[in-house]
Amino acid sequence: MCKNPISILKKYWGFSNFRGSQEKIIHAVLEQRDTLALLPTGGGKSACFQIPALAQEGICIVVSPLLALIHDQVNNLKEKGIKAIALTGGIRFGEVINLLDNCCYGNYKFLYLSPERLQQELVQQKIQEMNVNLIAIDEAHCISQWGHDFRPAYLECVRLRTLLPDTPIIALTATATKRVAQDIVTNLHFTNALVVKDSFSRPNIAFKVVWGEDKRYRLKQLCAKTDKSIIIYVRTRRLTQELAQFLNANSFTADYFHGGISKKEKQEKLNRWLSDKVKIMIATNAFGMGVDKPDVRLIVHYQIPDCLENYFQEAGRAGRDGEPAQAVLLTNKSDEGQLKNRFLGVLPNTAFLKKIYHKLNNYFQIAYGEGTDENYQFNFNNFISVYGLNSFLAYNALRILDQHSVIALSESFSEKTTVHFVCSKQQLFGYLENNVPFAPTVQTILRTYGGIFDFETKINTLLISKKANVTESKVLDLLERLQKDEIIAYQSQNSDMDLTFLVPREDNRTINVFAREVEALNKIKVDKVSQMLKYIHSENSCRSKQILKYFGEDKLQDCGICDVCLQRKSFNTVDSNILGRKISGILKIKPKTSRALIQILDIDDKIVLGALRKMLENGIIKVNDKNEYEIQ
Repeated sequence: MCKNPISILKKYWGFSNFRGSQEKIIHAVLEQRDTLALLPTGGGKSACFQIPALAQEGICIVVSPLLALIHDQVNNLKEKGIKAIALTGGIRFGEVINLLDNCCYGNYKFLYLSPERLQQELVQQKIQEMNVNLIAIDEAHCISQWGHDFRPAYLECVRLRTLLPDTPIIALTATATKRVAQDIVTNLHFTNALVVKDSFSRPNIAFKVVWGEDKRYRLKQLCAKTDKSIIIYVRTRRLTQELAQFLNANSFTADYFHGGISKKEKQEKLNRWLSDKVKIMIATNAFGMGVDKPDVRLIVHYQIPDCLENYFQEAGRAGRDGEPAQAVLLTNKSDEGQLKNRFLGVLPNTAFLKKIYHKLNNYFQIAYGEGTDENYQFNFNNFISVYGLNSFLAYNALRILDQHSVIALSESFSEKTTVHFVCSKQQLFGYLENNVPFAPTVQTILRTYGGIFDFETKINTLLISKKANVTESKVLDLLERLQKDEIIAYQSQNSDMDLTFLVPREDNRTINVFAREVEALNKIKVDKVSQMLKYIHSENSCRSKQILKYFGEDKLQDCGICDVCLQRKSFNTVDSNILGRKISGILKIKPKTSRALIQILDIDDKIVLGALRKMLENGIIKVNDKNEYEIQ
């Protein structure tokens, strides 16, 4: 086995030199020091624990939050001829034992697992039998309640410190403020900790905020000007499909990617994008994590992210080869309200948690002081209907009760019933003529859910039953019949779930135990949304400076390539009189819209619009009934 870090780097990665602080971090780990590595996206975090693990006898335990990320890293190691195991969900008990025994006796170098696995007694017992040379906590910001993706299960990571007191720990993240970094060190009980932070600066990425009411037109413009790979981030599965359809219809090659597609389909889509058969991937936010594609030239956020950490991490997937790239946040005035509704309007406060808990106990007729370890089948749709509750608020409240071990919910809780009409509209009309009793309920579905002919769409069967004035069971029977007759593609997820009460009913006292923590976390989420909105509205400071300042890093020089810097340059270099004459010359030939003028002039939108406004005020031009500018 290679013992020298540089030799290992050359053998498995093909590089002769380390980047940034990689070498410093690797040597600290080999010296058995607990280490927190704060490196930018694309900064080579995985090498910081994989290389020292390979340089020593024994196995490295890696805790990671995402199943996709675990599989990507394990597959990459296997392709290099390095023995690695992924211990994820859905593995039978007997197989779990075999995998753990392989880690003890099979000369494996890496065991990847989720934080939830650390709660299992069998896993803890087998870990103590292993020759563990290093513990790596990836995406370590998840351990901090001040982090953007706090996962209570991550607090179990410190259990490894108890099980393996003499084994060093390395924690790694690309998005941590000073407060989060300190929280990581504290929660993992680091001793003699080394904190290494490379600058998060990405000087090759031009960060831009682009405003436009017609976002699809703007998106088309951005994609047309980019010759290499593009990722467009959206928040919903349906929008990934809609935008892929739109871009393909406009002569681009685009595909979509989200958590609802099969593993096989995901791999096929990813391979087409990696091999440049598809230029544009429209995806929900987990896409790109662990994917090694260095030549992504454009990242577009089609909707405002909930925090700067998420935005910066996703934007950082552009230009990993060091070549010029853009990260564009595409927005308009209505997006701000949608962001607040989506992330802040559904935050349950303490009063609402108490209300939900009280209703839940009444729903199942749990007596005061009773209920511990009692298990029930729970129909969520019926529950919110009985008490007239907002489904999103109620869902989030139940998740909080689950996180704080008041109740335990089955994993299928968030899954829904989906419907996709696979026949033509003409075929459907013919079918309903022959099956008249079905028509009212089918029409209710069509009126309630737009795009159901184009996309797989989540539906609420209880809501349909109320609108159509029939029982929910009749709606479900109808959906089964429509699928059998090949009118729809239908995936049924019963709204029942397993719910277990973990503590005796004590009403308000049960919630008071963690009420302050919930309110503190709500405040953090509000602050993060506020910081995100401040970023998109700040037009006087370099974008790169704004982002780095948020992460506690002071940058002296402006980047010179973001929209703020470019606009400042344009204002300084564009002569308003010359621009006015150019606009007049164009309009003398033919009236033009502002969009057409911006395209012809190829000058910053705001400068052109400012010049048009001034020319309107001075009576040089006017707007005609086609919303075009023409000479007065």
